[in-house]
Amino acid sequence: MPRLDVPGASLYYETEGDPDSPALLLIHAGIATLRMWDPQVAALASHHYVIRFDTRGFGQTTTENVEFSNRADATALLDHLGVARATLIGCSRGGTIAIDLAVESPERVAGLVAIGSGPSGFPEMELTEREDALFDKLDEAFTARQWPRLARLEVTLWAVGPTRKAADVDPAFLNLAQELNLRNVIHATENPISLPLEPPALDRVSDIDVPALITVGELDVTSSLAHYEFLLEMLPQASGCTFRDTAHLPSVEHPLEFQRVLISWLATNNL
Repeated sequence: MPRLDVPGASLYYETEGDPDSPALLLIHAGIATLRMWDPQVAALASHHYVIRFDTRGFGQTTTENVEFSNRADATALLDHLGVARATLIGCSRGGTIAIDLAVESPERVAGLVAIGSGPSGFPEMELTEREDALFDKLDEAFTARQWPRLARLEVTLWAVGPTRKAADVDPAFLNLAQELNLRNVIHATENPISLPLEPPALDRVSDIDVPALITVGELDVTSSLAHYEFLLEMLPQASGCTFRDTAHLPSVEHPLEFQRVLISWLATNNL
């Protein structure tokens, strides 16, 4: 299993494709691991060098309870693999890391894809009653240290979405979403301290002057829908795509549709 030792952690990563091809760095959601990209990797690797890793607190990466930067971890992995520039593709929390990295180290970024993601520093949004109720359940499970229950409730909020019921969702997708998040339960008591980007990306995203694909699921939470509109307006080279009949994980729920949109966008922008 390929690993990269960085200060205080051992990052698990995988690569596929020709290292001389244009590089893609895939950064997973906060309710998943690098396995969320499995449906797309083979197709992407036919013309790209595909890199993905488990961030600290997720999947097969191990960490000590130390201060760290997700941006520095990502850059260290690119350096280790000899990649000068990559197109960053991030879902949810992974997209926020990608946006932060694009702001902090623009010379390392050829393009940006965000899936249900917002910039760091985005103000809190007023939620719907249903969203508030779902977040309250998450808080209760966290306080009670009921980690498997918390993982399942996170899937209900994010993957099912606040406007659907579990019965409305393809059972195979729901099982996969649960599996992806339950793999992270073993990290529940870890406490590495992520160092935020200062100042945050909110007022700096207009400096990201590379091709950007901003996407969201139409059934996502209120904040994600607001992030989508904000990034579309503020990024100089942004184009957008709203995926129908999905919430926070469109690339997992509708993998072929997401793959088609992504590959077309990469080709159009010569990435």
